[in-house]
Parts: sequence; C-alpha cells; structure tokens
Amino acid sequence: MVSAVKVFKKTAPNGKITVYLGRRDFIDNTLNTEAVDGVVLVDNDYLRTRKVFASVSITYRYGREEDEVMGLHFSKEMQLTCQQIFPSVGKEGPTEVQDRLIKKLGGNAYPFSIKPLGVIYELRVYVADNGEEKPHKRNSVNLAVRKVQYSPVERNKRQPSTLVSKGFTLSSGKLNLEVTLEREIYYHGEQHVEVTMTNGHFTREVASLESKEGCPITPGSNLHKTFTLTPLASVNRTRGGVALDGKLKDTDVNLASSTLLGVGKNPNDALGIVVSYSVRVRLNCGAIGGELIADLPFKLMHPAPAGITFKGREGENEDNIVFEDFARLRRGMSVDVQ
Repeated sequence: MVSAVKVFKKTAPNGKITVYLGRRDFIDNTLNTEAVDGVVLVDNDYLRTRKVFASVSITYRYGREEDEVMGLHFSKEMQLTCQQIFPSVGKEGPTEVQDRLIKKLGGNAYPFSIKPLGVIYELRVYVADNGEEKPHKRNSVNLAVRKVQYSPVERNKRQPSTLVSKGFTLSSGKLNLEVTLEREIYYHGEQHVEVTMTNGHFTREVASLESKEGCPITPGSNLHKTFTLTPLASVNRTRGGVALDGKLKDTDVNLASSTLLGVGKNPNDALGIVVSYSVRVRLNCGAIGGELIADLPFKLMHPAPAGITFKGREGENEDNIVFEDFARLRRGMSVDVQ
C-alpha cells in the first residue's frame, strides 16, 4: 500500500494563480534555513509576456490587532527576499515532490525555491512585469509559513550548575546556594524546576513553587531539595506577554521554544523575538538579610522529528497526491501533524 502525499494549495482571488506547498514548517538549524519550495500554476493566457515572482516577508507583531485605531499599527513587515521563478533564473533542479506536481499539473506549473534569512513568515507569489512592482491582492497568493527549530537528536550531556553566596553583616560565615539541573535541554511537557521566560525587553514567570519545608536553615547545616514543575501554556492563558508557539486558542499550543543561535552570533543581531528560559531560585533571608537569588539558564524545545522520506517505485503514477486547501491559520492547530 502506498501512502498519499499531502500537498497544501491556495488560489488567488482572481483564480489565475495557484500555489502548492508540500509543507508549512521549515527548519532552521542555526547554520542555514531550509528553502521554502513549492510549485506555482499560472493560467497561460493571464501570464502573457509577464513574469512570476515569489517573495518571503516577516511580520513582527508587538501589540493586539483590535487595538489598532486611526491608522496606528502594532506590527512591522520586512521583505527578506524576492526571486523571479518564471522564467527561471536559477540552476537548482526540482525536488521529488515538485517533480511529481509538475507532471500532474501540466506545462503551466513552475517550481520555485526561496531561502529566507521574526515570527510570522509569509510567502507571496504574484505575476508582474518586474520584481519592484507592487502586487495587488486580487492577483497574488499569500501563504503563512513558519521557521522552526528543533532540539539536536542527542541532547547535551552537560549538567548546568550555578553557585551564589551571601554574607551577613551581624554574623560570620556565608549562605551558599547551589542550583543544579540534570540536563541542559528539556522537551515541552517535561517536569523541571521554577522557570522564568526572558527576552531582551521583559520577563514573564510561567511556573513557580514556594516551599518552607526544612526552614529555617540553621548555621552549619545543609538542605538538599529537589523540585519538579511543568510549565504549560494552558495555565498561562490569563497572563499577558507570554511567548507562544502558535495562538492561545489553539488546542496544541505550547510555550515558545528557546531560540538557538549559531556559534559566535550575537543575540542582539537575531531577527524577531529571541526567547530564553532560566531557573530562578530565591531564598528569603529575613527582613534584614534580604534575598539570595540564583539564575540558571536552560533550553526548552521540541524533539527533532524522525525524517520522512517518500520512496516511490519506478513507473508509479502521480495520482496518490492529496490536495488540502491552505487556510491562513490552522484551525485549532499550531503544528502540522504528520
């Protein structure tokens, strides 16, 4: 039995341009990002002597859409790349899915592959005389795609640890606080200690726990304690400013994954929202002693999915392709289920 290949499609309002994508999520492994590839089908009479272009833009939203009044917008759009896809100017051959789509759709189907450099990425395909011409909504196709990062196949064996100390004015000695995690990378839904979500502008606490067991700690004594917490998006629905993978109303939404950066890259140079997580342990030392705080960063990510390859037999027809209409947003889903 041969499994069908699911392909997303979307047609321009004028019905003359249709774009086909084999997937909606494209992986960034910190070294490069997978190309946004697909096939565009254009009515030959509509094309005439004009060209077909594809562009990728990113939309960064920093405020609610319903609060936009009197021309004030809480979002910014930046075009990352624009490429002519017909007549083709590249030398790259079509992928296996593209090749099968071209055979099925006919001579007016053209493959494209765009490598974009953030939050929401939008693929736009349109017909124009040149790449600088502003496309009209009626004769263009816009598809929202995602750039995603997954955890390495083998999680880092390093065990993060931090040690902080605090002295007291009216007594000798120091109070030492050591925080240790069993590993550096955690998957969504796994239990671990108190988590604080941090980026360059603000911090949001997404899970916490308070304990007085074993307190007060007398001089010369030690207290060793293990805490388990599971930070979830479902318990932060009423808390503003929490970064999510997807939309809050989606059934499978989770907290945004940690942002992975390439070796030697500055987080301030990253495009979009940079998300990081850290464990914060706070000891209350009384009204005079104040607090002793230790922060220990870690990564919260999705496990890398198993590679999915299509193995077609020679001479097999192209009829086992399933087309699915490309809605602007997934209905209740943030991630495609393979």
